[in-house]
Amino acid sequence: MQTRSKSGISKKKSFATSTTIDYLQTEPPTYTIASKFPQWREAMASEFAALQRQQTWQLVPPSSDQNIVGCRWVYKIKRNSDGSVSRYKARLVAKGFHQQAGVDFAETFSPVVKPPTVRIILSLAAQNQWSLRQLDVSNAFLHGLLKETVFMAQPLGFVNSSLPSHVCHLHKSLYGLKQAPRAWFERFTSHLLTLGFTASVADASLFILSHKSVTVYLLLYVDDIIITGNSSSAVSDIISQLSTAFELKDLGPLRYFLGLQIDYKKGGFFVHQRKYLTDLLHKFTMTNCKAASTPIATTPLLTSTSTELLSDPTPYRSLVGALQYATFTRPDITFAVNRVCTLDRGILFQPGPFTLTAFTDADWVGDPCDRRSTSGIIVFLGNNPITWLAKKQHTVSRSSTEAEYRSLASGAAELSWIRQVLCDLGLFLPSAPLIWCDNTSALALASNPVFHGRTKHIEVDYHFIRERVVHGDLKLQFISTEDQLADVFTKALPSPRFHRLCSKLLICSTDHQFEGG
Repeated sequence: MQTRSKSGISKKKSFATSTTIDYLQTEPPTYTIASKFPQWREAMASEFAALQRQQTWQLVPPSSDQNIVGCRWVYKIKRNSDGSVSRYKARLVAKGFHQQAGVDFAETFSPVVKPPTVRIILSLAAQNQWSLRQLDVSNAFLHGLLKETVFMAQPLGFVNSSLPSHVCHLHKSLYGLKQAPRAWFERFTSHLLTLGFTASVADASLFILSHKSVTVYLLLYVDDIIITGNSSSAVSDIISQLSTAFELKDLGPLRYFLGLQIDYKKGGFFVHQRKYLTDLLHKFTMTNCKAASTPIATTPLLTSTSTELLSDPTPYRSLVGALQYATFTRPDITFAVNRVCTLDRGILFQPGPFTLTAFTDADWVGDPCDRRSTSGIIVFLGNNPITWLAKKQHTVSRSSTEAEYRSLASGAAELSWIRQVLCDLGLFLPSAPLIWCDNTSALALASNPVFHGRTKHIEVDYHFIRERVVHGDLKLQFISTEDQLADVFTKALPSPRFHRLCSKLLICSTDHQFEGG
């Protein structure tokens, strides 16, 4: 027999490190590890008790025709905005990858609130000086009702000693099931409709209650809720009514939401992701790295390479994905993150005029690899930036006019969507949205009925913008390249110009004094 030793193959010895992981500060990866700590055992017992109260399943004998789904415990340390431990949370999660399409699940799609919608609500709250309340639904998915028949193995550590071989016939939509998010969303939405709310056409996770002089807005992101309105008593009444139907936690003023930290000041608030970015630096061992003056250097240009591939691309992909989420409050790093696809900076939301303004720009044939252009767009509601993007165009543009026009069309589409959101909220702009563009040829093409062979291939974009300009739904204005705010989304800029544009984007530092910071 050919053995490893005969073949000259030796297994590398593994040496135990002296580093001890503190599983009261780090989530344990397995049940075996978690069960050694009383805090995690208590968290699992609390979760199991909640499952029993909700009558999540019924134990039944197994049969050969059942597709039995596995389950596992997942652990999460919930922290306060300052990073301290708030509580230890254990979640029993079904192994949805064991499910079979058409057997124990069908429809799975469930909407989540869009980031621009969150920023619109934050901007309106700052504009009107409304209070923002945060709610959390405990065991949210358990409120969803299953339409399919699903069987699951009993959870580790909580197997019924009298019926150890039985399986769980699920009645509620347990976390991890493919249809669970949809079942919960349908359950919560149907209840909101009975309270008088209507769902936004533009964003299905935005709900509006408008009755006489009372206006209440509610945002839903899975089990996290933001609620605000012009009447504090009406908001409190809504929370009380929701509490009768769901196990609800009133977390008070909005402080920490999906990694966003909110610091309050007189006349507005500051939204940043300091803790999220600090954790990111710790994860990738970059806490001692040297800070750069700009997110990306002007030289050399980043290009694709034919050198040796990464042995494990997972960390790189993880970092890029994490940075993409960081652009929620950091429009200044959007271009740099887009190319690879400072901690204390964020957006200052403050009162301003009720206007909708956009800046669009393009870096024509800026990518030396494929000569595609990069579109840059930013939209302001009053003084507050609410949506932005840096995105490579899908096709090569034959001229700078064409590249700028494509950005103009994307900006117009974004404005149309935001305007629809505002209409759903019962808010109507006193004047048409305005787009600032620094290309006179693109503006002429949008405002005048000129059309010839060189623009035939962008006919759809041409008619889209032209129609809105003619109907008075959109205004276009020229702006000098020096003052073009969208320039920061299309290319790497020298440090002085970069910081000057960032100040106009309302990106500032937490050096200012805020309440609750």
